Amino acid sequence: MILCRDLEKSYFGKGVETKVLKGVNLTIDRGEFVCIYGKSGSGKSTLLNILGLLDEETGGAYELDGRDVRNFSKKACARIRNRKMGFVFQSYQLIPELNALENIAVPLGYAGKNSKERKKAAQRLLCEFGMEKLEKKYISQMSGGEQQRIAIARAIANEPEILFADEPTGNLDQENSRVVMELLKKLNQNGMTVVMVTHDTAVAEYGTRVIHVEDGKIVEKGGVEK
Repeated sequence: MILCRDLEKSYFGKGVETKVLKGVNLTIDRGEFVCIYGKSGSGKSTLLNILGLLDEETGGAYELDGRDVRNFSKKACARIRNRKMGFVFQSYQLIPELNALENIAVPLGYAGKNSKERKKAAQRLLCEFGMEKLEKKYISQMSGGEQQRIAIARAIANEPEILFADEPTGNLDQENSRVVMELLKKLNQNGMTVVMVTHDTAVAEYGTRVIHVEDGKIVEKGGVEK
């Protein structure tokens, strides 16, 4: 599903090159729950952004489903993100002017679903997540844990093949973190590929495989290696 060979990423500013990823080799198979673990500044979020086609590598190769992403146009990347990928972020990134149901339905609109189809699908997800009571609530009326679960429901509304999560528990307390991670675990058990970035060792242990990133490289053995 995902294959990276000698992947590199550098940023350039004022004539200075800053290498963030340094020769990353990585394979992720369909159905895995992969946790990319590392400290702040290790390069893990940059790696996730490249895997999710939100950023581009500056060296090496990245193949998605056997196709070299360097051959994808920006339009093709956007189409793949909309159809095959879901994204969950630390800051939730929900739309405050919309209620819970309307937030979940947003990607369904991009997929061409009509209003009746969007409402039905969003209500189904609210029911599956046990959040029916939140249907008409706005972001300001929800806790952080509730917002993140709504964000996850939105991310999987189009039934993506792979879910990318960047520090999904970063703003949550211990109990809400557990609830969110159990939800991601269940999605994976139901067949969805999950790739998650975290700096939290307890959260990383939810993965079926843990990849430790340090100073832009994957290290074979780390404190949370399983």
